[in-house]
Amino acid sequence: MVIQSNMPPKAIVEVWSNTEEVFKKYDVPINDKMMEVLVEADVLTRLLVELNAAVGSSTATCIEGG
Repeated sequence: MVIQSNMPPKAIVEVWSNTEEVFKKYDVPINDKMMEVLVEADVLTRLLVELNAAVGSSTATCIEGG
């Protein structure tokens, strides 16, 4: 996964503008707070899956440790 819960929506949208629609779908404000603070844990998992799908990333595209 490229996009993680400790990232702020504003930074994500600056890099991947197409993720803004996903944030809107989940009513997540585009600001500098970390997603793990803005979104309930059960919703956060679905949000992360959708965001990473939008940018073409999955656990298969990443290597352990970075």
